[in-house]
Amino acid sequence: MLTATYILVSLSVEQASIRMSLLAFQKYMQVQLRQQSRLSLAQLQYTGDWLNRLYQGSYWRKVEMYLIPAIRQAAPHADGLLDELNGLNHAALESINVVQQRAGAAIDHSELQAEQLCAAIDAFCAALLQRLEKEERELFALARKVIVGEAWFAIAYQFLAHDARAQEARRGKAQVLPFVLPAPLPATGGAETAADGAASALPVAAQPLRAQA
Repeated sequence: MLTATYILVSLSVEQASIRMSLLAFQKYMQVQLRQQSRLSLAQLQYTGDWLNRLYQGSYWRKVEMYLIPAIRQAAPHADGLLDELNGLNHAALESINVVQQRAGAAIDHSELQAEQLCAAIDAFCAALLQRLEKEERELFALARKVIVGEAWFAIAYQFLAHDARAQEARRGKAQVLPFVLPAPLPATGGAETAADGAASALPVAAQPLRAQA
């Protein structure tokens, strides 16, 4: 069905954009943190803020807003797969909590802490990347089987309305995704700054947002 194909292709494009954002963030933070001998509170807050933005942004995807509700309605037996997807979200959330707890704790900043922060970032990205893969491999296939007829047209209409709202919103306030290279993080202990080619800085909130499941 052409409508179903259009919807799933549109979702695949959205998935690819988010995957690129996660990989870009992961690579950038690895370069930054692994050349640091000491970390500052500002670096921890910056990392926690961006992890939370990327996490919260996943809830505004069309998959979450339109496809999953349609699958729930058409196939109540799909709860097992949806629970697996939610479990990956919770794994990503745990990584954010680790970073935020360290940012709020009065602890010495050490090389070990930098390694632990890299591990938390890697775990966060791995969980969300695994979710994207599972959605494309299993969720989309399930959607083709259980969603029929007029339900696809209803989803397509929701997509068009969503795109219209997003275009209107972009005129006033930029969305979080995709991640683009910011200015170098504040260096400590004489470490080098960001990799060559980093783009202009993105605004960073004064206080890290708190993630919600």
